[in-house]
Amino acid sequence: MNSHARTHARLYTAIALLSALPAYAADAGLEQRIASIEQGLLPAITLEGAAPAKRKLADEMARLGVPGVSIAVIHGGEVEWAKAYGAVTPGGAPVTTSTLFQAASISKPVAAMGALKLVEEGKLELDRDVNSYTTLWKLPKDADNSAVTLRQLLSHTAGTTVHGFPGYAAGAPVPTLVQILNGAKPANTGGVHVNARPGSRWRYSGGGYQVAQYVMVERSKTPFTELMQEKVLKPLGMADSTFAQPLPPQLLARAALPHQRSGKPVAGGPHTYPEQAAAGLWTTPSDLAKFAIETRRAAAGQSNAVLSQAMTHLMLTPVMQDYGLGLGISGDGQSQSFGHGGSNEGYRARMAAYTERGDGIVVMTNGDGGSELADELVRAVAAEYGWPTMGSKVRRNVPLKEEALASLPGKYVIPGAGDFTIRRTGGGLVVELQEGASETLLAAPSGSYFVQSSEAELVFTGKDGGRFTQGSFDMPFTRAKE
Repeated sequence: MNSHARTHARLYTAIALLSALPAYAADAGLEQRIASIEQGLLPAITLEGAAPAKRKLADEMARLGVPGVSIAVIHGGEVEWAKAYGAVTPGGAPVTTSTLFQAASISKPVAAMGALKLVEEGKLELDRDVNSYTTLWKLPKDADNSAVTLRQLLSHTAGTTVHGFPGYAAGAPVPTLVQILNGAKPANTGGVHVNARPGSRWRYSGGGYQVAQYVMVERSKTPFTELMQEKVLKPLGMADSTFAQPLPPQLLARAALPHQRSGKPVAGGPHTYPEQAAAGLWTTPSDLAKFAIETRRAAAGQSNAVLSQAMTHLMLTPVMQDYGLGLGISGDGQSQSFGHGGSNEGYRARMAAYTERGDGIVVMTNGDGGSELADELVRAVAAEYGWPTMGSKVRRNVPLKEEALASLPGKYVIPGAGDFTIRRTGGGLVVELQEGASETLLAAPSGSYFVQSSEAELVFTGKDGGRFTQGSFDMPFTRAKE
């Protein structure tokens, strides 16, 4: 047996050993429900006229190179069950429900709650120019001198640059927050500045959240880790959560280690993310479920552990592009949900919950292939619990035209967010939206193109470019220059 096979054999063994480790007591009916979910992962898109292809959790973990996954499911307004599968690294300790993962961009809604708490305390204002709060550093503005506000920063409408952050490998120099904002060494991203008129458009910006972090620290005179512990994590009982970067050694011993899509461990272990508000939270699904539950309860006027009902409603009100103050918002009434995804080096996570219904889910993984896995789990839970949304969608596809087969292959760039490649294979096309993961590119009757693993859609507006959409994301892409 080669080393690759031994790795997967150990992974399957770990999954089998952990298959009966729910953190919350379960009756036979619940055990059956969990088993149905484990055997019934679903794709994002099912083709019209075809039955959905259900997959097993263990098989998908192996296929996607994800050594470990942890889940918490909310039902009836509380965590009904939580369960962990796999290992912190192949051959390593088993993942448990108290194993820590990087939340990545799910840090943003938690940070936003902290910012809004400072608003309620009168230390910040939602619509005041953030530069009026600062002395040593000011947000540069290229486009015009319009005020940039906290409301705009939290809703990705401030026109700020820097989509996301790659973090810093273990042992590498780590910049200060001001160095990150200025793009000064040893920062590995460009400086944060405004290059679009504030309030004129929605554009995802981790850089904007770092401006918000700077303002929060300036006004509170408290380090961000301590500030978030005091204002959000402790009041919500999130005892297994911290914004500490890097993670202290005693907590690192409890953490899942990050892995590339191939399943290979990230060299040196977890990257450090000094960009705490944008990507720095370490937590568990059960702790993030407490955040989701409190958000729902506060919106209903049943709790004010952190925010008032009015402020929570503001947080859950879309500003632009179905995004509120730190949270993506979808639907209305009983179908309205809120949530966020997360993507750090070697970690992928997903949080989704309903505003009125007492249902939701948090999935955290320690692999770059974990986004697809997390979304498959969300759909399986949605189907099992009969949720009104979040399940697989049915789409019709049509044969690819010869013109598309000839003209579409190539490499394309999404400014600030990466690239993707389309290749011809026989009589069809494949697309690599993530490095090392190719899948069939299908044509829709509308003229757009889609895949089955996600709700990503490509709309070509000319031979050299178009728009990429997925959920709240709607971004232009152009053909890369050869």
